[in-house]
Amino acid sequence: MSEYPSVLYVEDDPKSREIMQLLLVRAMGLSNVAIFDDSENFLSRVQALDPLPDIVLLDIHVHPHNGYEMLQMLRGLESLEAVPIIALTASVMNEEIAELRTSGFHSVISKPINQDVFPDILRRILRGESIWRVSY
Repeated sequence: MSEYPSVLYVEDDPKSREIMQLLLVRAMGLSNVAIFDDSENFLSRVQALDPLPDIVLLDIHVHPHNGYEMLQMLRGLESLEAVPIIALTASVMNEEIAELRTSGFHSVISKPINQDVFPDILRRILRGESIWRVSY
């Protein structure tokens, strides 16, 4: 992974996409940022990315494929098997967090995103730390 990692973010909410774009590109200075507004043709769109993502941020409630389905698709790709896949969700009940963990997500970040701490959390995840951040 380079000093400037490539990021894939899948989110159907326009305001959330706008905020994440500002955080990743302006605040963090990342230049390889792909943002999908749905999960239509998800796997083929991911495989067409150049470079492939070093980290993936998935909103759990996206259509037609939800975050769990996208996670399974990504884990089926050898080229992305070591990439951290982070769940982004407003659903932070203990049972849901446990389900995200056992499903194979690397980390979880609760929504709405706290813009003040998000860059640090993302850097920590990129260094290999697993973060289960359900509140700020």
